[in-house]
Amino acid sequence: MAGLSLLQQPLRCAPSGGRLLARDCEWRADTGTGNGTASGKVRIESRRARVCRREFSVARSCASIEVQERRNGAGDRELSSAGEENSGVADFYGSGGGRGVGADSDIPLLEALANCAAQDAASFHFPGHRRGRGAPSRMLETVGHGAFAHDLPELPELDNLFSPDGVIAEAQAKAAELFGADATFFLVNGSTCGIQASVMATCRPGDFLILPRNCHLSATSAMVLSGALPKYVVPLYDRRWGIAHGVSPLSIHTAITEVKAQGGRVGAVLVVSPTYFGVCSSIDAVAKVCHDNGVPLIVDEAHGAHFRFHEDLPESALEQGADIAVQSTHKVLGSLTQSSMLHVRGARVSQEVLGRCLQMVQSTSPSYLLLSSLDAARAQMSEGGQFGRTRGSDSRLDRALVYARNARERLKAIPSLSVMDEDTIDSSESLPGLDPLRITLDLRGLSIDGYEVDDILRLEFGVIAELPALQTITFAVSLGSCERDIDMLVDAFVALSSRYTSSGTDGATMPPQDQDQLFNSSILPLPSARGLSPRNAFFSKTVKVDVADSVGKICAELVCPYPPGIPVIRPGEVISEDAISYLRRIVKNGDYDQCFDFNFFRLGQ
Repeated sequence: MAGLSLLQQPLRCAPSGGRLLARDCEWRADTGTGNGTASGKVRIESRRARVCRREFSVARSCASIEVQERRNGAGDRELSSAGEENSGVADFYGSGGGRGVGADSDIPLLEALANCAAQDAASFHFPGHRRGRGAPSRMLETVGHGAFAHDLPELPELDNLFSPDGVIAEAQAKAAELFGADATFFLVNGSTCGIQASVMATCRPGDFLILPRNCHLSATSAMVLSGALPKYVVPLYDRRWGIAHGVSPLSIHTAITEVKAQGGRVGAVLVVSPTYFGVCSSIDAVAKVCHDNGVPLIVDEAHGAHFRFHEDLPESALEQGADIAVQSTHKVLGSLTQSSMLHVRGARVSQEVLGRCLQMVQSTSPSYLLLSSLDAARAQMSEGGQFGRTRGSDSRLDRALVYARNARERLKAIPSLSVMDEDTIDSSESLPGLDPLRITLDLRGLSIDGYEVDDILRLEFGVIAELPALQTITFAVSLGSCERDIDMLVDAFVALSSRYTSSGTDGATMPPQDQDQLFNSSILPLPSARGLSPRNAFFSKTVKVDVADSVGKICAELVCPYPPGIPVIRPGEVISEDAISYLRRIVKNGDYDQCFDFNFFRLGQ
């Protein structure tokens, strides 16, 4: 096969205001005819400020050579002389060694990063550790030289996260195709920045954002940034487990109707599905309610990035009609911690506006380790088949589901334990879906609480949980789980059950009556009146006061006992007597996580 090599380094263009840039490069080609090689010069031109990737093709001819430059985007140009049909391709990337990145590269961003890291270059750019040569020795010993060698800035070959037209654009396009989106944005500030940008892109100052009271803290910060006003709905509450689940379509319809009746404008609806415990909402029904009223639907799908890749998992938010889905790719799939994706589908939300909003909440020095891990995780999930806009089954998830089912059955057989599933969830609404890879245990059959269980599991048995709570503990099975993990988990609980089972207590029984009444959603205090917007509350001067003196004043912080995990008071809300009485009952009972100082509230002034 004929091959082309460039003897001088390829053109690397600095910003030039669109001026035509050019450089002469020597070439040498194997003619493929047995007559040796041909050589010559070709002038490479570009009107682009940054050249991110080229692919050169050479014709099989000793007398003539054809060189084509192909790039993504507008302004593609062809530089050639007369020649025959192409018969060989020599891919290269940047000015260093490593694997070439061709037009058909399956992992374009990761391979581009590998090529740049392999360069034998005199680096005068950030970061200061200079590809590991100046890295702290202890850090090098811990993570290895490779992590530093690949910790590179936005070099021309690596594209620009905020204005991608090279390998990042290609990687995001591949992700969009796989996840069934019209466009995908890579996130390096976690799903938090995706939620913030989604709200900013849909809600103008003074618009209402309809959302459940148990939403992630990022929703509150999004309202601070956007100036949106909250219209809260109370999530479905599980009295048996003491856990808040999803939202009902009726509650969303009621909230939209109430806002419109008061002359307000609904900018967007934000729901969480699945929850931390893997419980899904009826996204298709919620989406219909939203779209019938001309309102876009944002789904915080941080815990559901894997749903699309197996037929035994719930449908993804995009498959059910969501306009935006924000996913923490690192939670169950294989990317690095803090890396996420924002998927958008349809025309209700402007992709251009989303991009501008993301520039405000993402770092201008994004980590290419995080970005390339998203590209690699996408490629990993695409290996199982052509998903496109249809569902499929990934073999890695096959194994994970087998492990999870095995763990569930074995844990159910242990005295004093109960496993959350469709049969044990107590909800007034039908259950749209439950992630089988999320395993939550009811620990009330043991004589110790969830935090003590967590400590014993970690320190004595080497088993590390995802989410301990007072009465429950949650474990996440993922692509990286193995049979040994499941055996260690089950063996640990066999020992704990034998050691700490409460006399006369069975984990399969319903909660005590007083606890059932304490956390019954019917006696939760009604949402407090809004005194200030979240934005104004955040920027107000604050003072701490005794709880006894707080009634009627505006709260400047989040007050959220857990369980049930439903905030009683949010920033900007007026503290009511009902709210204080409810909190006093919880504190008196002792069945809550000490996540706030009940003696003092911080108030806005």
